Amino acid sequence: MYFEACIEEAKHDPLLIVHALGVIARVKNMSQLARDTGLSREGLYKALSADGNPSFVTVAKIANALGLAISIRPSA
Repeated sequence: MYFEACIEEAKHDPLLIVHALGVIARVKNMSQLARDTGLSREGLYKALSADGNPSFVTVAKIANALGLAISIRPSA
């Protein structure tokens, strides 16, 4: 899956994770994602832009609305 590959590649680059969420969000319906997350479309575009700096809560809301789960585990 695309997101899993990005997570693996992004070990030390969280911006790649945000970028991947943005790609997936744009492929899906951004208006529906806004409704599902309770965020505005403009807020989503800003958070997922190259200059965006979304909070963890925002990233978690977006991931959840896209049917993705975020897990934290000890590093190897």
